[in-house]
Amino acid sequence: MSSQNKTRINGQIKASQIRLINHEGTMIGVVPLQQGLEMALAVGLDLIEVSPNTDPPVCKIIDYGKLKYQAQKKANEAKKKQKTVETKEIKMSLNIGLGDYTTKMNQAKKFLEKGHKVRVSFRFRGREITHIDLVKEMIAKIIDSTEDIAKIDTEPKLEGYKLFMILAPIK
Repeated sequence: MSSQNKTRINGQIKASQIRLINHEGTMIGVVPLQQGLEMALAVGLDLIEVSPNTDPPVCKIIDYGKLKYQAQKKANEAKKKQKTVETKEIKMSLNIGLGDYTTKMNQAKKFLEKGHKVRVSFRFRGREITHIDLVKEMIAKIIDSTEDIAKIDTEPKLEGYKLFMILAPIK
């Protein structure tokens, strides 16, 4: 349930006394609810409960449609400013050639420079898993080559026949 659905307007307000703010933003003071409703009706606007948890509740004379529009606009701005971080994956094997290794590392560096996280994964086939020390050397080499632009987000982990780690860009 959004905050807009909880906002009470006009006849939905239950309090007998309200603290009233007029359509110009001036504090009127504590008045009976009926007087607030009449004042809102006189200027052709709505009486909206802006702070229901106070005693007496604070109500303001404004256009409800305009209030909803501004709230929606604010929500859209907040959504626009959010940045999603994508995770890109670089797959390597134990017996990768130097050219392929260089190409994959250049690609990983490009991803990191663009602000993406990079998941480096190794898949072991057959008895390759017995050579875990060679993979650890390769991981150390990867960490050394990216230490100026990335930090380790997830330490190297072995899950079944896969070993992976995640590098995050340094801000």
